[in-house]
Amino acid sequence: MIDRRKVRDAFGRQAHEYDAHAAVQKRVIGRFMKILEAEGRAPRRLLDVGAGTGMLLGSLRHLYGDAFAVGIDLALGMNQAARQNLQTDGRCQVMTADAERLPFAAESFDLVLSTSTFQWLTTLDAAFGEAFRVLAPGGLFFFSLFGGQTLHELRSSYRRALVAAGCPEDNRSHTFFSENDVTAALERAGLKNCRTLSEQDIDLHADVPFLLRTLKRIGAGSASPHTLRGLAGKRVMLEMMDGYRREYGKQSGIPATYEIIYGMGEKAC
Repeated sequence: MIDRRKVRDAFGRQAHEYDAHAAVQKRVIGRFMKILEAEGRAPRRLLDVGAGTGMLLGSLRHLYGDAFAVGIDLALGMNQAARQNLQTDGRCQVMTADAERLPFAAESFDLVLSTSTFQWLTTLDAAFGEAFRVLAPGGLFFFSLFGGQTLHELRSSYRRALVAAGCPEDNRSHTFFSENDVTAALERAGLKNCRTLSEQDIDLHADVPFLLRTLKRIGAGSASPHTLRGLAGKRVMLEMMDGYRREYGKQSGIPATYEIIYGMGEKAC
């Protein structure tokens, strides 16, 4: 079970560092915008769920200059950063809200979008159901999230270290949704013409501690292993880092794989 309060607080604390370290998330937004532009939509009202520091919302405002745009995020610190980064005027609003309980009337938006957010939910059903509710007939729900192969090197190295320490039951590493999970959730929400696409992005880091620091600096420490306290915990983490280097290390550094799942569906007219 994901502790949403811890996730919210972690991202809120790291909002000031997020843009400097979110290299993968920036590349995802670039790919996301190309897919979206190819859809040929002309929304009058759009909603960015999990807007963070406003990177996607800024690109959306550039593409759809006449649209009324709203960005929401659960983390207050992220919203403060977004307001600083964006020109929030009468055509753009940023507010604190929960993806699973959107504070909008039914059929309020022509386009609902999100990047790199939904992987922090325990299930997708509530958020996808809310996206369906606030979409106007004919509207598009389009999102990306990190899928099941994300950080598989880190998670498998951690599992092996726990087994070596004799405590495999203490594995509390983050679990990501699969492409099948995403497709099924879209269909359960009542969306039509559902499509998904899975791609991989491999990020290189100098070493395992650098990777762990990067995850923490963007607020994604919840994706890192949470191990035992004290000497036992230290031994597990050292074994995890040694195993990671042995299994996956290269001259250029250690790879961290991200699976990006893009999904979309339409609300029937």
